Order: sequence, then C-alpha cells, then structure tokens
Amino acid sequence: MGQVMFSIVVVCLNEGERLRDTVESIRQQTYDNYEIIVKDGLSTDDSLRLLPEDERIKLYRMADKGIYDAMNQAAEKVRGDFIFFLNCGDSFYGEEVLAKTAEQIAVRSVNGEAVFYGDIFEKVTKERVKSNPRMDAFGCYRNVPCHQACFYSADLIRQKDFDVNYKVRADYEHFLWCFFRGKAQMVSMPFIVANYEGDGFSETKENRKRSAREHREIVKKYMSVRQVFYYRMLMVLSLAPLRTRIARNKTTAHFYNKLKELFYRMRG
Repeated sequence: MGQVMFSIVVVCLNEGERLRDTVESIRQQTYDNYEIIVKDGLSTDDSLRLLPEDERIKLYRMADKGIYDAMNQAAEKVRGDFIFFLNCGDSFYGEEVLAKTAEQIAVRSVNGEAVFYGDIFEKVTKERVKSNPRMDAFGCYRNVPCHQACFYSADLIRQKDFDVNYKVRADYEHFLWCFFRGKAQMVSMPFIVANYEGDGFSETKENRKRSAREHREIVKKYMSVRQVFYYRMLMVLSLAPLRTRIARNKTTAHFYNKLKELFYRMRG
C-alpha cells in the first residue's frame, strides 16, 4: 500500500461550536492525506456556518434515523483506505495521531482487512483508558475499544452496515462481526487516539439498561451458549458491576485504570 488515505467521519445535528472544535482537531493533524466527511442530519442551528473553508471537508445534508444510520450514510461517501468515526465533542489526542496510525499501518504485518485501535482519554474522569492489547473471544464479550479508538479498513464498513436496530450498541455489534465473521485482524496501537467526551446518549439511565439488553442479544449472535455462560460467570465472579462503578468514578478511576494497564502488561 502507498501512502494510506484516511476518511474521518463526523456526524452531527445541531451541535453548535462542538462541530467546529471536532473538525479543527482533524485539520490540525500533521499528516495531511485525509478527507473529512461531515454528515449533517438537517441541522437548524448555526453549526454548519462555523465550518472552516477547506477543500478536504465534504458536507452531506440528509435526514437520518439516528447516529448509526447517519454513520452508514456517511460511509457510502468515503474514498479512503481506512475509516474513522469521530463524534462531535470528541477530538484527536494531539496533532500526530494520523501520522502515528499511518506508521503503524505501514510497519505492522497485516494481510487483508484490519481494525487498528488505540486508547482513549476520558474527559469525565481525566484518565487514559487502556484498550485490550490482545483481542480474543472473552475480550469481545467484556471489553472492546469504542469506535472513537478504531480505524476500520474501508472494506469492512462496506461489507456490513451498522445495524440500526441496536440503538446503543450497534458499534459493539459491528466490532464483533469484524472479529468473528469478517475475520479482521485486530491490531493494538500503543498510544491514545482520541479525547472521549462521554456522558452522552449511551450514558443515560434508560440507555444503560438498553445497552445491557442489547449486549445480551448481540453476544448470542456470535458466541455459543457455552461461551456466553462461561464468560458471564467470569464477569460475576470478578465483580464486574463494581469494577464498572469504580472505573466511572472520578476519584477511583485513576487507580482502576492503572491496575488494568498493569494486568494487560502482565498478560503480554
């Protein structure tokens, strides 16, 4: 592959200055072989007027049925080799993210489709959240990187849309499809990819309940009954609900993430 081209997708609806700030974090990248696909769901505020003049920005305005439908619509417009979905309010973690990702793609021995993923920095807890460096079936059950950490081979997105029947977990379902059905190589990168805003749509009380329901449904699509039972027992025995509360608490998140990072390092 020659110089890799990235398609950075930003979907928006009445996001105001948050859209501009997210786009500016892309434009500040030192690596310049990219396009920005802004998919707007017919905003009625002034957010689109705040977009800078840049020939790399491709704006598409059309109605959609939610964020995952908007991501599907945007994916139909991309020209890049790898697609990255950056939500409004999120941003790249520094100016070298694309350059470092392009270097990883160039030097890692990957044949076929792949998902390159790194870590995120949570704005709420002000902590680095380490992604699992070695993805396996149990990792897919309990802890996959969020889409703001993932660069997808464009063909993976073309082969399968995000399933809009899942209102909260469509990106999780898509990651499992990439791993189990798409046979994509999961390549961990040792740096932070994005500042993650958090506390958004998926974090409301109602949607946390929906998330749990969707998780149960999704894992049954890709894992055996025996696997699901075994992994569920491991989660119960390892006090997963308590660990989640600790990870989300601003006071205890630092301690938890350091322990997780140590565990991943010991695991190899």
